[in-house]
Amino acid sequence: MTRKSGRNARSARAAKPSYDTPFQKNEELTVDLVGLTHDGDGVGRANGFTLFVQGGLPGEQARVRVMKLKKQYGYARLQELVKASPDRINPPCDIYKECGGCQLQHFDYEAQLAWKRQHVVDNLTRIGKLNVAGERDAQDGVVVHPTIGMDDPWRYRNKAAVPVGAAGENGELVAGFYARGTHRIIDMDDCLIQHEHNDEVVRVVKKVARELRIQPYDESTGKGVLRHIMARTGVVTGEIMVVLVTNGKRLPRQPEWIEHLRASLPGLKSIVQNVNEEHTNAIFGDETRVLWGSEFIYDELDGIRFAISARSFYQINPAQTVALYRKAVEYAALSGKERVIDAYCGIGTISLFLARQAGHVYGVEIVPEAIEDAKRNAALNGIDNASFEAGPAEVVMPRWRKEGVEADVVVVDPPRKGCDPALLETILALQPKRVVYVSCNPSTLARDLRILEDGGYKTVEVTPVDMFPWTVHVESVALLVRNGTVY
Repeated sequence: MTRKSGRNARSARAAKPSYDTPFQKNEELTVDLVGLTHDGDGVGRANGFTLFVQGGLPGEQARVRVMKLKKQYGYARLQELVKASPDRINPPCDIYKECGGCQLQHFDYEAQLAWKRQHVVDNLTRIGKLNVAGERDAQDGVVVHPTIGMDDPWRYRNKAAVPVGAAGENGELVAGFYARGTHRIIDMDDCLIQHEHNDEVVRVVKKVARELRIQPYDESTGKGVLRHIMARTGVVTGEIMVVLVTNGKRLPRQPEWIEHLRASLPGLKSIVQNVNEEHTNAIFGDETRVLWGSEFIYDELDGIRFAISARSFYQINPAQTVALYRKAVEYAALSGKERVIDAYCGIGTISLFLARQAGHVYGVEIVPEAIEDAKRNAALNGIDNASFEAGPAEVVMPRWRKEGVEADVVVVDPPRKGCDPALLETILALQPKRVVYVSCNPSTLARDLRILEDGGYKTVEVTPVDMFPWTVHVESVALLVRNGTVY
């Protein structure tokens, strides 16, 4: 590591915090980058101190400027690459450096897949205290497979939800993604990870809003009309839904909105308004109404048809969802007789995959509207060996057991915060032969696997799946078996 003083040494000394650090704010130095954080920042080590460098990659040497200091770590801005990683590529997106939607477009895709696998491994060993086969000379342990990636990792998102605001002296309406770490909207007409239909919806809605002189929402004052634009695309069916999130029940010039959108968007099946009058970062309010067309659009996953409403939870990347769910079904090892409980079942996506090979699937979900969607989707596909109930899984599942439902397999697909502790206790009480854990957060996955292992289960294998290429997110599916079970 080499160091060079900032141009104003006096102000740098004045900026030094009260606690001891090896260097000062605004100081420039050259660091070796040794890893990536879960946010995609480069990790630099200098004099036993950690510096996080946005845009840095492992194996690089970079000249950086210290921007912020804490007791044991700090943040630095990349000034110049002294030595670039062989995995560094040129981002194809014109607004990549400004936009916060992607974090890894400067990182070769195959290298991303390897990093995501290692990210899962690191969490399993550090948080879960699990032995991973091949790590630290472990001959036996959890097998972590290579990350399942995409042949073409672009244009995969079937839903866009972008904030609307004003920019420039004239307050022109803009819509796009927030700049990283801010609420400043980067105007966007073309996003390389969005389905082309979604980009077209955003472009058309912006054009119509400008022509109709619709006022964009100003989150600082709470005034304005149009807050968010959401587009949904049925990738298999080609059907399109437009959702206009408004700051009030009245949508000015509503007939003209409908006329313009219908004329400009082939495949349009639904125009929906959602009303959100709260001063909040949440996209949706409680009231949703159809302005034109159907309440639903339709799409298919591996031959299973789904009805999707404005607020339905439906996986963003259909191709990788099929890969993820097929792996979950494989880990469930179904012969056609098993009773399976799908906790956090949502609108029944995994449940219906499982039902094709199980004796019966019982889905439970705390959101009543999702359960209604799940029942509708089962009926839509003629699946009669799946039943669904709304309520907390840790309450519903013990009652099912009292009613005679002994689960052979339990499948969980929790939110990022992981499983509720009471649900983990419920699983341990039910003692299924297999637990299949679908995760969108490696750290909470590792935490929950540790709890299940301590309760009498063995984690056999984990497969990471790249649901969101060019971002730091990674999903995984893990197989656990009850101790003493032959698998």
